Parts: sequence; structure tokens; C-alpha cells
Amino acid sequence: MNAASITQQDHQGVVLVLGGTGKTGRRVAERLQARGIETRIASRSTTPAFDWNAPSGWEAAFEGVTAAYLTYSPDLAIPGATEAIRRVVDLAVTKGVRRLVLLSGRGEEEAQACERVLQAAEVEWTVVRASWFMQNFSEGEFLGMVQAGAITLPAANIPEPFIDVDDIADVAVAALTEEGHAYETYEVTGPRCLTFAELARELSRAAGRDVSFTQVPAAGFARAITESGAPADIAWLLNYLFETVLDGRNAYVADGVQRALGREPADVADFARRIAASGIWQATHEEATHQETAV
Repeated sequence: MNAASITQQDHQGVVLVLGGTGKTGRRVAERLQARGIETRIASRSTTPAFDWNAPSGWEAAFEGVTAAYLTYSPDLAIPGATEAIRRVVDLAVTKGVRRLVLLSGRGEEEAQACERVLQAAEVEWTVVRASWFMQNFSEGEFLGMVQAGAITLPAANIPEPFIDVDDIADVAVAALTEEGHAYETYEVTGPRCLTFAELARELSRAAGRDVSFTQVPAAGFARAITESGAPADIAWLLNYLFETVLDGRNAYVADGVQRALGREPADVADFARRIAASGIWQATHEEATHQETAV
């Protein structure tokens, strides 16, 4: 029996994707829909709506759901996330959900506390514990820096095994729709570790222009984030990630993609070539003018 037929038999109900418009959720939803699975995308702007800060609306999102992909915004490290995950997991179990897949983060004590909530529930659970997203530089917080040709972050000379979000989505969909993934914690990373300076060189090579990396003081970065008008929780999270998660504790490659999918994860070089071909990394007007002047 192939994976498709397993999917058709196991999922007569709805698969819920929380955060279905985010980096991983959007890709998970697209893959589920491509398999012909009834998929409910839930966010603050959908009907039914799902807002982590408005529990009164949660129950409607879980009606008729057999499996769910859980992503907490902006990150499980945020204070209060553990209790919110506990309430959602309890609701899911009460509503008869059979399978839950949680997106988690590496090296975050708060995220691991959320994992334990899931693991204690009477449900088939899978944890997808991910490293830093490659897509943070193509559709996320740092895209503008790449377009401007200068990545300026408070990252030390410590390597990180950046993960392609497409690989995260493939692992999550396998766990939601196929047998053999229950009660597994998949720590998913790319195939090699790179410092941010090495990452910048990979982006430069693919983009065909210079993208530099400069380490900036953490205090100055925190002040700039706050002055930019970023929400307080986002400012706190970015500072936390650079000061804690990127302290060396995660500077190793894990085998979650290989165990879940039976293949190697995408490399940064593959990701960079694909994104460069899309044109999203074309230089901003200021950067293009600077490069022309330099020539």
C-alpha cells in the first residue's frame, strides 16, 4: 500500500493547519491540498479564526479535525507559550483529534517544555524540532538585508545547520498523513553547519553580487529593533535567539530529515541557487548604485 492510499484511508476528517499562512504552515497546507486531503487553514484572518490570544475561538477551529499541525506565533520561547500549548492540546484531545504534529525549536528550554506537554497527551504525537530557517533570508526578517547587500546581526562566529523550510514541511506532512511517525522527535537540520559569514558567502555566490556579514553589538541591535517599531515580543525573541540559541549549543547536524523521509536535507547552496533564480535577491536601488560607483 503506498502513502497516498494510506492518506485516503486515514484522513476522512479534516487536517488543521495552525498558522497556515506562515513559512511552514503555508507549505504544509499546500502539500496536504495537493494530496487531496481536506485542509483547514486557521489564523486570525480565517473563518473559523484562530488567535493564540483569544481561546474562546479555538473550539470552532477543531471541529471535525482528525490531525493538526501546531505552530505557535511568534515562537515557543515566548513566555506563556507552554500554557497555551497545554490548553490547545487538551482541547484537541477532547475534540477527538488523533494525531498532533508540533513545530519546535532546538536548544530552547521553553520549547522543550511545550514538547513534554504534547508527549504526555493521549494522542499520536510527533515533534519537528527545527534549526534556523534558510527562508529567514528570502521571505522573512532578514530579506531586506540580503537585498541591501549587508547582513548586520549580533551573531558570533558560531556555526548553525540552517534548514530549508521545504524540508520541514515535507517532514510535517509525512507525520500528519503517513504511518510510522508517531511518538518520534525529529530534530531537523541542514546537512552542514555554517557561520553567518559563511552563509553570506553562499548567498553572494548564488546572487552574483556581494552580500557581506557584519557582527554588530547585541545592545545596539536590540536598540535598533525597538526603535524600528517592531512589536515587543518580536524584539524580545530576536534578542533571545541571538543571545541564547546561537551560543554554540546547536552547532551540530542532526538526522531528522533522513529518518523521517529517507533522503538528505537540502543544502544552503541548493537553496541559494533556487532563490537567486527567482529574482527576489536583486539589489535594492541603493545597493545597485553603490556597486556601480565602486566599479
